[in-house]
Amino acid sequence: MTVRFAPSPTGYLQLGNARAALVNWLFARQQGGEFILRLDDTDQARSESAYAEAIREDLTWLGLGWDREFHQSERLDRYQEALRDLEAAGHIYPCYETEAELEAKRKAQAARRQAPVYDRGALNLTDADKRAYEAEGRQPHWRFKLAGGQVTWDDRVRGRQSVQAGAVSDPVLIRADGRPLYTLTSVVDDLDSGVSHVIRGEDHVTNTAAQIQLFEALGGTAPAFAHLPLLLDAHGEKLSKRTQGLSLRELRADEVEAMALNSYLAKLGTPDPIEERQSLNALIEEFDLTRMGRGAPRYDGDELMRLNARLLHVTDYATVRSRLEALGLADADQDFWETVRPNLTRLSEARQWYQICRGTIQPIVEEPDYLATAAELLPQEPWGETTWQQWTSAVKERTGRKGKGLFLPLRKALTGMEKGPELAHFLPLIGREKALKRLNGETA
Repeated sequence: MTVRFAPSPTGYLQLGNARAALVNWLFARQQGGEFILRLDDTDQARSESAYAEAIREDLTWLGLGWDREFHQSERLDRYQEALRDLEAAGHIYPCYETEAELEAKRKAQAARRQAPVYDRGALNLTDADKRAYEAEGRQPHWRFKLAGGQVTWDDRVRGRQSVQAGAVSDPVLIRADGRPLYTLTSVVDDLDSGVSHVIRGEDHVTNTAAQIQLFEALGGTAPAFAHLPLLLDAHGEKLSKRTQGLSLRELRADEVEAMALNSYLAKLGTPDPIEERQSLNALIEEFDLTRMGRGAPRYDGDELMRLNARLLHVTDYATVRSRLEALGLADADQDFWETVRPNLTRLSEARQWYQICRGTIQPIVEEPDYLATAAELLPQEPWGETTWQQWTSAVKERTGRKGKGLFLPLRKALTGMEKGPELAHFLPLIGREKALKRLNGETA
């Protein structure tokens, strides 16, 4: 079983691309199959090596390793070979209309309330007509001649699909400038690389009808197809590579955890709850392509960040140790991590709590007399998890305070914050020397 993810290196990957890549990868890994990365870079004017490298970086960040990689730009001779075979078998024909002439035809059809389907006028050209066009400097584009009737397939997401071939235009396989187009190159590549399942966006449904016939014209058998509904943004608009804030590169910069995004996208559009998963293996075990619904799901950035927080809250120290070091928190140990992680939405927020317990802060001192009493009762070290309970019990007995009036002034003085980690765990990380100075209003 072989699948492929086939982005064009003309921009950064966005969420819709990531979802397609993830679904293909999970399907392949669950079935013990092969996952191919194919870079559709025949558009040399727009394709850039920097974008190709960014695609690899994004997939690596997500953990979606690939078994093979190839570039369409390296297979141009193979596409020409396929075109010669199609021409010899009478499956393609040259067309000489300019884009302006084609647009005029479409406008005329619209005026007659007809569908904008190519009229196959080029099939009526004589050899003399073709020579005359070429004498003008025109080069032909080549169309694939669709057979009539219904094209049907059992879509793994959409169910039984049927497209009337006569209701769509014969697809262009090669432009007048000689550049082969997706309809041809994708079929040739899928045949040559043994792709058994094509999982892609539903914007390719019409392409599928033409490609099934093209597979057969090239002597092959069409793979199984599954068309995912397109992911929409919060406003119901289609995502694109130029949608601000939704590229994987921008999400990485915003400190979205890779497994938070994987967990989110794997269940988006299914009836299953979206919950944090700490490994791709867990998602592989749960994956079921038939759970993908036909309705277009909407991306919710707030939900993703809530998931991001929940994932950090259960992430173990061994997983983040090197990343904490990369943040400059070299001596952030397991006790520190397990104390602060319930308060994190993004990993870098650990810096703030590190500064509070390892660095210096300006305490918030609103009731100096009360804090002086608390300082007087501060236990001697060594401290442990029972120290906070012992200390606050003594302060409560001495002052008669309880609840917010007892605890909030202590938290503000000790951390400079109104909210934060459980002080039963955090106080020992601060230590008695710093705590005493802060209770006395000193920067420490």
